Amino acid sequence: MTSADETPVRVGVFGLLGSGNLGNDGSLEAVLGYLRAEHPEAVVDALCGGPEAVTTRFQIPATRLHWYRGEYRTASRAGAIAGKGLGKLVDVFRTAAWVRRHDVVIVPGMGVLEATLPLRPWGFPYSLFLLCASGRLLHTRVALVSVGAAEIGNRPTRALVRWSARLAAYRSYRDARSRDAMRAMGVDTARDEVYPDLAFALPTPREWGIPCSEPGGELGEAPSGSPGPVCVGVMDFHGGNDDRARADEIYRRYLDGTIRFVRALVEEGRPVRLLTGDECDASVVAAILDAVDSPLVTAAEPSSLADLMNEMVAADTVVAIRYHNLICALKTGTPVLALSYAAKSDALMDRMGLGAYCHPAREVDADRLLEQFRALEKRSAELRQTLTERNLAAARQLGQQFAALTAALFPATDHDHDHDHARARARARQEAP
Repeated sequence: MTSADETPVRVGVFGLLGSGNLGNDGSLEAVLGYLRAEHPEAVVDALCGGPEAVTTRFQIPATRLHWYRGEYRTASRAGAIAGKGLGKLVDVFRTAAWVRRHDVVIVPGMGVLEATLPLRPWGFPYSLFLLCASGRLLHTRVALVSVGAAEIGNRPTRALVRWSARLAAYRSYRDARSRDAMRAMGVDTARDEVYPDLAFALPTPREWGIPCSEPGGELGEAPSGSPGPVCVGVMDFHGGNDDRARADEIYRRYLDGTIRFVRALVEEGRPVRLLTGDECDASVVAAILDAVDSPLVTAAEPSSLADLMNEMVAADTVVAIRYHNLICALKTGTPVLALSYAAKSDALMDRMGLGAYCHPAREVDADRLLEQFRALEKRSAELRQTLTERNLAAARQLGQQFAALTAALFPATDHDHDHDHARARARARQEAP
């Protein structure tokens, strides 16, 4: 790889970005912030699910991940099936050609090594394998940065994910359970590190100086002296890969339990703000609004993690299911109760000191959920202090992550060494008696 003094480093970012998932785009935003701060000379573009959205929002060129435009539609007709099959072949050459143009490719966060939601092996796992195999063959360093992983039962998916991880030049995980899962699947993780999720590197609305929503505004008006608003993050949740046979049952139990919980809050006079994390969650919001007909229940339309955080700083408490909704609450220091659908949620809550406040998303019990919610609110002041401390630690750890990423992926230049020597001399002067 050429040095930045000669030719700009060519960096690609890869993933299901720009496809309507706020968490994925938040991870991209964090990596772009790092690149622009530490490697402003880098030329960056993306291979992603929603290239138009990525270019519009992040101002970088972007290419469609799949040649076949109907990749995410169910193929039932012969023409569609043939198109998907041909697309898989064409994507081998398209992916390799894109990788060849780069010195480094970064996969920013996301649960790219897990199947905690329904996933077919020939979908994203196949695309990730093409990326990592192309990187190894073409000598382009591929980095899986603060990614999520989980043990996978489906053998084809498991094989593709395992080989993707093995072929990557750099790996780090967003929790220890992810690293343990990859070790259990046969990947040598001796040199792999664990850091917080990349979204913890994003500034909060207050750090940007953005005015935050106030209780009694869009969130609704609580009676004087009563507890304040509650944000409820929802999800179009049907279980994971191993739950396909009872997906409808899981969805109905989750939705019914959430509706009962929201209705109980409204009966207590609490304003409730419904939040999403993906475009597909809109149907769940509509179902809750239809079932709980009250002016105290309103819905937000967030388009970024910053929008979610802006909603959450105005709330007393958050109850959420999507992983990055939990992160937004934790990052803003708002006590949160997790409807946990995977080990990653439990690990996140443990790490931030709220491990006692998890409830199984597959078995939502509204009465038990209310008990946990009330216990959480009783400790609100204490937990806010805990979150302040844990967020500071997360920020330090992500600083270490970005330093490690620079050392692994980018060449040291004379310019860099000059700055290192200057900093060393400054420290020596400060420490001199």
